[in-house]
Amino acid sequence: MDLVNHLEGRLLFAVPKKGRLQQATLNLLEGADIQFRRENRLDIALVKNLPIALVFLPAADIPTFVGEGQVDLGITGYDQVQEYEAGVRSQTRARSNSLAGELATDADGKPRGCETVLDLGFGACKLQVQVPVKGAYTQGADLIGKNIGTSFVHLAEQYFARLEAEQAGAGDAPVTPRKLKTKIIELSGSVEAACALGVADGIVDLVESGETMRAAGLKAIDTVVETSSILIKSKAPAHPDMVDLIASRIRGVITAQKYVLCQYNVPRSSLHKATAVTPGKRAATVTQLDEEGWVAVSSMVEKKRIAPAMDELVKVGATDILVLDIHNSRVG
Repeated sequence: MDLVNHLEGRLLFAVPKKGRLQQATLNLLEGADIQFRRENRLDIALVKNLPIALVFLPAADIPTFVGEGQVDLGITGYDQVQEYEAGVRSQTRARSNSLAGELATDADGKPRGCETVLDLGFGACKLQVQVPVKGAYTQGADLIGKNIGTSFVHLAEQYFARLEAEQAGAGDAPVTPRKLKTKIIELSGSVEAACALGVADGIVDLVESGETMRAAGLKAIDTVVETSSILIKSKAPAHPDMVDLIASRIRGVITAQKYVLCQYNVPRSSLHKATAVTPGKRAATVTQLDEEGWVAVSSMVEKKRIAPAMDELVKVGATDILVLDIHNSRVG
């Protein structure tokens, strides 16, 4: 089959090909009824029931493909988006001495960069400055002029540029990377070993549980970025209607994962107390029962609140309380 011809007219959707975000992403796609089969570990899979092609990429590369307009949608970490955009700002400054916040445009004048559509709520972690536990460094400023190992080069440069400007009394004045006293060493993997091997005095790396960091004899002394998985889109998508459709589906799945449907019967005289416990997303649905003075209530409740909510409902006189899973939703 001619894959190029089959991609014609399809929205390109970049998803992680491996790593900590992949399985949760695949579960999300399944919940959104995006049906596909990935043949022989190919990096492109055609969706069967929608005009979409999934492109499997390293999470670190996804913001580049989305930001450069090569794909319309992507799922990656917020940290990776910030790293990409910090790099674009650095390139823009180097070429045109523009303001640090400006992003470049492509050859056709279309804006480069990504827009966050939705926080997906999984893969939460922190990009932190880490140093040896037994060392003398206690804050980020202690590492100015030292060697820093990281795969997040642009965010590390931005972080130490700010610290160096503060130390020099320049406030928030931008400092270009080539003027940094701190040496940023780019590492593509096993960053946590850099200090032990004498490559770096400190590192900037992702911390999820902290077990890997502790095993390497490191401690965190500052946080550069707090991150989780996000859905991003191009600033100039080729298929905006399909982008909105997929975003709506994924938003529905995320909502369904956070909520359950709570149904119960309650005396009308206690209805105001009961709906105070289960107000719903917008409002509770109330239906008159055949039995005089009683109503049936249906309301969405956050999963983490459902047990105490049921306890409170019993106290106000509710009966026949049922909790149902929500598999998908479209709510405001």
